[in-house]
Formats: sequence, C-alpha cells, structure tokens
Amino acid sequence: MYETILIPYDGSDEAKKGARHGVELAAALGAEVHALYVVSPPGAPRALALRDDEEEVRERYREYGQEALDKISDIAAEHGVDCTTVIRSGSVSDEIVDYASEEGMGAIVMGSAYRGKLGNILGGTADKVVRSATVPVITQRMRVDEV
Repeated sequence: MYETILIPYDGSDEAKKGARHGVELAAALGAEVHALYVVSPPGAPRALALRDDEEEVRERYREYGQEALDKISDIAAEHGVDCTTVIRSGSVSDEIVDYASEEGMGAIVMGSAYRGKLGNILGGTADKVVRSATVPVITQRMRVDEV
C-alpha cells in the first residue's frame, strides 16, 4: 500500500504521537519512513540586534532538529523500520508538502494538537498539509485529556 511514509517531526507531544503511529504503520506495511524536521525560526520583523546572531540561532534549531530526528530513528529501529532523516528550512507546511512530492512519498503521517473550537477554525500545520498535499495525509490528533 505505502512503500514510503513521511513523518514530519518537531519534538512536540503531538508530533511524538503522530511519529509513533507512523512508525507502527510502516512496520505493519513493511514500509520505510522519512523523518523531516523543518527549521523555521521566528520571522521578520526582527530587531537589528537579533539579526546579527541569525546564523547562531539557525544552528541551534538544526542541532535541536537533529536530536529530535535521532529519537525517531531510535523508535524506527525498535520496530525494524528503515528511517531516513532530513532537515530543511522554510515554511513548515510548505516544506512538508514539497518534500512529500519531490521524494515520491506514499503518505504523510503526522500529529495534530487539540486546539479547542477556536483553534479548529483557525487551523494549524496539519490542517494546511491536509489541504495542500497530493498524497494521503493521516493525522493523529491529541485528545483533550492529553494536553
């Protein structure tokens, strides 16, 4: 069914829930996973003093991203699933959708936060990916008691 599954991961609780589901699905299907972390530091306008350390901030994001992806690799290894890790920079939802398309992913599996009624109206990253992706997107939503 799915030979490759993209798991976007940022280290959050909802991402952990989605990642575990994605790895378990991959194990059941004999698929491989690609774990993606997107570096997306706070945007403009930024104070001039903050712009001077932009490279340092980006490097910290990359280090955190690699640590987060290492955790997904460990979970995948526990389930006997091959895992490729990737770090990209840009708009989180755009990078997820672009990566899935460029790399021919069979599906995207990601966590989704419980945001209440107002949050459901505004939407989040998972909502944007669901609306934009050309491959199936499976979301694992957090329950209100998990928040």
